[in-house]
Amino acid sequence: MRDVRDEEPGQRQQRPEDDPGTGVVTAFGRQLKLLRVRAGLDRVEFGRRVGYSADTVASIEQGRRIPQARFIERADEVLGAGGLLVALKEEVAKAQYPAFFRDMARLEARATALNLYAMYAVPGLLQTEEYARAVFHMQRPLLTDEVIEQRLEARMVRQEIFCRRPAPLMSFVIEEAVLRRPIGGAKVMRETLGQILVTSQSRNVEVQVMPIQREDNAALGGPFSLIDTDKGQRLAYAEVQDHSRIYTDAAYVRTLEARYGILRSQALTPSESLAFIEQLMGDT
Repeated sequence: MRDVRDEEPGQRQQRPEDDPGTGVVTAFGRQLKLLRVRAGLDRVEFGRRVGYSADTVASIEQGRRIPQARFIERADEVLGAGGLLVALKEEVAKAQYPAFFRDMARLEARATALNLYAMYAVPGLLQTEEYARAVFHMQRPLLTDEVIEQRLEARMVRQEIFCRRPAPLMSFVIEEAVLRRPIGGAKVMRETLGQILVTSQSRNVEVQVMPIQREDNAALGGPFSLIDTDKGQRLAYAEVQDHSRIYTDAAYVRTLEARYGILRSQALTPSESLAFIEQLMGDT
């Protein structure tokens, strides 16, 4: 079987650590509160020292909000925890993402190269904050405001990959229909197109558009990603309807590599794509 991390639909949603208030997030919050009380700090003073509001500290301690890495590091330092909180950082980070995306988030953060084909929405790595917010708001069943903010923060953190050194090589092939779909409204879409243009100026990033008018399309089977890991492996990832798979079988990964190569040859070139997006911005 090619898929080594696949689970039955819905199986991952039943894991207790998926929701804020349970699992590692709750354990972290309880540990944080114990250390804060031991240090003789109320939430207001502790929040002042770490640079967060007392309400945010309360949400983290109660397991209702997932702390970011910078909070964990600062809290560990302020409370003299000796690495006790930092030791939980990686596990807490996983909880930022829906269960079906956690394996991919871990691989993406350490990837040396990414190749991604998008046919439903602008890839998360290229989304503006407002575009991402609109995507989360339209999700059904409805997400709570707190979960939306958590996932939004996590999505923005993912984009730190563009600041990594050495920089990973990244290629995106995006269906034209994705760039024409005004998710969040015309203003949000125009800003998103602008961000795609800015990001594509980086030497390690190439963006290509697959025109609607093309008769041939090598990837009508759905979106997918190819990931070169920091351990020298090439893997593939695909998701649909909150259900994901990571493929490790070399023969199948080579099939998707060939498919992506053909897809790139069918799409507009990077320079043609930038001109197309600039024109689209003017029309939006």
